[in-house]
Amino acid sequence: MPKATVRIPTPLRSLTGGRGEVPAEGPTVGALVQHVTDEYPGLRRHLYSPEGQLRNFVSLYLNDEDVRNLKRAETPVSEGDVVSIVPAIAGGTGAPSVAAPTAPAAGNPEPDGRAFGRDELLRYSRHILLPEVGLAGQKRLRDARVLLVGAGGLGAPAALYLAAAGVGHIGLVDFDAIELSNLQRQVLYTTADAGHSKLETAKRRLEALNPGIEVVAHSGRLTAENAMDVLRPYDIIVDGTDNFPTRYLVSDAAVLLGKPYVYGSIYRFEGQVSVFDAKRGPCYRCLYPEPPPPDMTPSCGEAGVLGVLPGLIGVLQATETVKLALGIGDPLIGRLLLYDALALQFRELHLAKNPTCVLCSPTATQKGLIDYPAFCGVPAAGAAPVAGVPEITPEALDAELRSGEPPLVIDVREPDEWSLGHLSSARLIPKGELLEHVDELTSAREIVLYCRSGQRSGQSARQLIELGFSHVKSLKGGINAWADKVDPSIPKY
Repeated sequence: MPKATVRIPTPLRSLTGGRGEVPAEGPTVGALVQHVTDEYPGLRRHLYSPEGQLRNFVSLYLNDEDVRNLKRAETPVSEGDVVSIVPAIAGGTGAPSVAAPTAPAAGNPEPDGRAFGRDELLRYSRHILLPEVGLAGQKRLRDARVLLVGAGGLGAPAALYLAAAGVGHIGLVDFDAIELSNLQRQVLYTTADAGHSKLETAKRRLEALNPGIEVVAHSGRLTAENAMDVLRPYDIIVDGTDNFPTRYLVSDAAVLLGKPYVYGSIYRFEGQVSVFDAKRGPCYRCLYPEPPPPDMTPSCGEAGVLGVLPGLIGVLQATETVKLALGIGDPLIGRLLLYDALALQFRELHLAKNPTCVLCSPTATQKGLIDYPAFCGVPAAGAAPVAGVPEITPEALDAELRSGEPPLVIDVREPDEWSLGHLSSARLIPKGELLEHVDELTSAREIVLYCRSGQRSGQSARQLIELGFSHVKSLKGGINAWADKVDPSIPKY
């Protein structure tokens, strides 16, 4: 007789003693479900009508296939198959408000002696109704201390949901100002906020969303000199970074301080989520011992990102953070969740602890924080975007273009970017096609390359220099700087 597993949905688990999976034996899907309803008779009326027919608001899946498209209850089962019971679920809850229970006269029995007020009971009512949370769990959320490093694409949605959930102490690290280009995805901010500090705006908005929480703003860059002090007071660290030096800095500091690190990252249409806790599983260095070269990792500003993607990944990070704070569920420790928005597919990969990890293994050789810009091969703040590549300012290029011997100007952006606006004398050769046109460039006395901000053009210029071109420069700040300094008719993006 084939042995299989029947998966029980959350709404019905109270009828199976809280079990989400029940082993069963039987030759068909119908026989498996019969096995389970025999063991848990309370399930029967939820799955079958009085006439014994499967209810129309319940679907059965064998592995990934709806059995209605197979042989229904007579669909044969093989060893190791999984049958999923999938009932219809309402979009909300009709449960009564927690105004009804009222606060106990002596206050809730909480260690700090502070009871939840009536407004708090109403605010958190849908949490308190969950047996896995309840008043005690909401108290744990109120006592939790969570640090979000970055208040941008990932940090914004994560912060909103953590504040709404009642996480009582939220720290924010950021030093950027809000730009119009942020508003496509950074849902904490509005058009009127453009030009203002992300940190102060986020603090004000989160406190308006939930006046009962404390939001601490940590201004300035996080560095190897201050990271340990900034992270130390918090229980959980959430990664909202967008660059490798800061990510390795934060993950290393979390390991050294013994704190869980909720990881998220995005690129164009794809995202990753995990929880790294060196006490219970691998750390980020176990997954990626060293970063990729800078020219292989364009930022969202260079590569683009689907606006809704960081919302989903940030909410998944908030979900993992809440689970950690409550001590419930199965966190993504030792697992890497991959999301493909175009295919709308999730994949989960197993992560193992690296027995020779330089940071978290018994033989670890790194005992403190290091120089992360150097480790990641990127310049320090304020330095040239690409080491070894000379730059030219927009004003200087403008002067040269007006001279008797103007340089050859190459736009290394993509055609869609070119169509937004470009230098009138430029030639379009996208970065990925540049090496195919090298022979056409050898006669140029001087070459100036540009892109949106200077990153791709710097990398392209370095490629040409490595091939022997000696008079190559990258436009400092890219076409956005050109629009600021020389030609404001060209739109910035």
